[in-house]
Amino acid sequence: MPPYTIVYFPTRGRCEAMRMLLADQGQSWKEEVVTKESWLQGPLKASCLYGQLPKFQDGDLTLYQSNAILRHLGRSFGLYGKDAREAALVDMVNDGVEDIRRHCSQLIYRSYEEGKAKYFQELPGHLKPFETLLIQNQEGQAFLVGDQISFADYNLLDLLLNHQVLAPGCLDSHPLLLAYVARLSARPKLKAYLASPEHVNRPVHGAQKI
Repeated sequence: MPPYTIVYFPTRGRCEAMRMLLADQGQSWKEEVVTKESWLQGPLKASCLYGQLPKFQDGDLTLYQSNAILRHLGRSFGLYGKDAREAALVDMVNDGVEDIRRHCSQLIYRSYEEGKAKYFQELPGHLKPFETLLIQNQEGQAFLVGDQISFADYNLLDLLLNHQVLAPGCLDSHPLLLAYVARLSARPKLKAYLASPEHVNRPVHGAQKI
């Protein structure tokens, strides 16, 4: 049995970054897919520490909160920078990704049709900090922090890929980020996962058929 289990809805949502990380690190995992009907019945929700998913199991360790799970996997696989300075920067990057993810979730679940034009008009401003970080690190030819991939890279990659699904062409005016997406997506194990039915057939969010 794989040591890891992801308990989540049948979407990419807040679990795709951890799936991409595990796949790229050559790890296998088990999926326990939760339907809307079973979630509304209540027992699983009541058993979850914060009353929400994802739930992640690493052997006998059970974790909730997607960013806590990513940090745990970052520590487990050496994806948290090479020292305390880099770890602090990785945390900062990941918090920045979370800011955009929350904005995007509000758009999807509250006012997609009415708000998408304004959202994507403002997107370049939200993406600029990540372009700045890339330029500052090996002139944009590597990762967000240091000379090795971090858990925050997987999180940003997931976010950018999702935006390309929501609005194809939204990164066309960001060549540095486009190159970053292409570079990371070409990593052999990650490339294989991104081409797999497990990734391709999952909608970005459950609220929309996207």
